[in-house]
Amino acid sequence: MTARFIKAGARLDGGGIPPNSPDMEKALVIGASGGIGAAIVNELKTRGVAVTSLSRSQDGLDVTSEASIAHHLDALSGPFDLIFVATGALVINGHQPEKSLKSLSVSGLADQYAVNAIGPALILKHSLRLLPRRARSVFAVLSARVGSIGDNGLGGWHSYRAAKAGVNQLIHGGAIELARSHKQAVAVCLHPGTVATDFTAHYPDHDKVTPDQAAQNLLDVIAGLTPAQTGGFYDYAGREIPW
Repeated sequence: MTARFIKAGARLDGGGIPPNSPDMEKALVIGASGGIGAAIVNELKTRGVAVTSLSRSQDGLDVTSEASIAHHLDALSGPFDLIFVATGALVINGHQPEKSLKSLSVSGLADQYAVNAIGPALILKHSLRLLPRRARSVFAVLSARVGSIGDNGLGGWHSYRAAKAGVNQLIHGGAIELARSHKQAVAVCLHPGTVATDFTAHYPDHDKVTPDQAAQNLLDVIAGLTPAQTGGFYDYAGREIPW
């Protein structure tokens, strides 16, 4: 895969907000009430993009239920130039990230897959009709560097790592199929860095960026993606992450 990189925070006009391109007029943000999702919505609006937002807290969208996903997406009319899936969870139903194999549980593994892997894959399934067939579009899912098998040198966090590796594979495979019918579409997984949200509140030792900065970085990367990069896994600076 030949990658085209965009420097995080780069401004396409030499200063200020990147100008809205003709192929970025309408966006759908799923998980819009979370820290990163809300920042993505705000940044898109700043860039002149019309945004449709969906979330569990505001709209009742449950990403662990295909019926709920279908109900909410079937009610929308596209096409959307960008569909950004900002859902995800680290602690689900009391299951903390595992420090050892002894902490693994069936329910913890299943919950992580339901939220962080199966949910985004089902959103892609029900989003196909919302993407333009003959124009550029981007389907982006929040993943995490810890989902990289090649980059895993520490172990631990088994369920969360596995679920993020799972969504990477699901989106990669989905991108191959999507390219057959939507030749200018780009489906990618994105690592936002460590962002200062409730999600990371219990990990004070990590260097963090604000949600607003994370949103700017991710949208700058999205702006530079081409169909040749579909199915890829990139960080907030446009660098490819090993599987």
